[in-house]
Amino acid sequence: MILASFFLLSIGAHFTPCSEPFLNVSQRKNFTYCKKLTTLEAEFAWRINNEQQIEILFGTRLHTGFGWLAWGVNPDEMPQMVGTRAMIGIWNSDGSTFITTYNITSDTKMGCMLKPEKMDEKVQNEVGFHNMSMENINELDYFAIQARVILPPAAYNISKLNHVWQIGDEAEGTEPKMHAKTLQNVDSTETINLWVRDEAHHVGKHENHLRTVHGILNIVGWGTLLPFGVIIARYFKYPLENFHDWRIPLHVSCQIIGYILGTSGWILGLVLGNLSKFYIFKIHRLYSIFIFTFTTLQMLALRLKPGEDDEYRKFWNMYHHFLGYALLAVISINIFHGINILKPNDTWRQAYIGILISLGAIVTVLEIYTWTKFKRSPKPTASAQAGISATGLEVPQPRP
Repeated sequence: MILASFFLLSIGAHFTPCSEPFLNVSQRKNFTYCKKLTTLEAEFAWRINNEQQIEILFGTRLHTGFGWLAWGVNPDEMPQMVGTRAMIGIWNSDGSTFITTYNITSDTKMGCMLKPEKMDEKVQNEVGFHNMSMENINELDYFAIQARVILPPAAYNISKLNHVWQIGDEAEGTEPKMHAKTLQNVDSTETINLWVRDEAHHVGKHENHLRTVHGILNIVGWGTLLPFGVIIARYFKYPLENFHDWRIPLHVSCQIIGYILGTSGWILGLVLGNLSKFYIFKIHRLYSIFIFTFTTLQMLALRLKPGEDDEYRKFWNMYHHFLGYALLAVISINIFHGINILKPNDTWRQAYIGILISLGAIVTVLEIYTWTKFKRSPKPTASAQAGISATGLEVPQPRP
């Protein structure tokens, strides 16, 4: 039900109208259609002159104030960087500009120097770029490139056009340097029907939905329910002994549900890892493997922990306690690491920080209450002093 709800919420999310300022700019330039692209805060406007000729305007922010931005088309079956015929506009730190065409090859992907290459329309299936220009749209703090594009009918169809966009922070003369390798940069491709403004298939669209579900499952499972289960185990025996009868059922329920949700998110992460052909996040993957492995080991305590009278029970309690808190720390680190990879809006980070603050506030209040109650309680008996909580901490018990 949770998975289905997230997919339903994301239906139709592939089209977003342009921002009002960019729309005003595009209308002043007589463009007919305008839309926000799915990555890099980019916006795209176009006008169809005929089935082989279009006018395009592509704009986005260059956060450093200089760098380069690119837009191009690809004749292959799937939109991708390699094989793209692109125009790239470079804005240098001294304020000078340069715009020309480039042919993106597999060598470019490997990091080789990207040099200007003139597109010759006389060559079969070659794209033509005319009237290219680059400008700074002050009211938007945008950089934009504009051109008339001639598309060979044998290789391109504007009702199913593969287009690619990109930005970079560094350039040297006429050579744009390698762009960042974030998910936003990798996913900057889509197939679009230029006749219908809201009909587009973003290559990473379904993967983006899966990433959203992956993140939410792990935040709720690993990042919320597991630590809440630890709080229950720590405080429901003492000082909240009135809830003692609820302690084990609630602790086990939180841990099982959190484990199921977290494991579901982990499996989804493995699927996403197999789908990603161009990137891998090794640290995030290592952390997630560590979390799944040792959380599974913790869950085995439901059946394999020593009995109350076993002489090794106190050592097991110490191990269980230490590993549990180590896992909570690694989980928090990895969730923030995953948010940095996805780069969603600030709501994600703020929501998880809010969860951590809430859990921290609960622990602080209960810890203060614990020590206040302990200080006011009569000294425990010798037998009570030997009592060990399920978390491995010695728990002071007041006399009956």
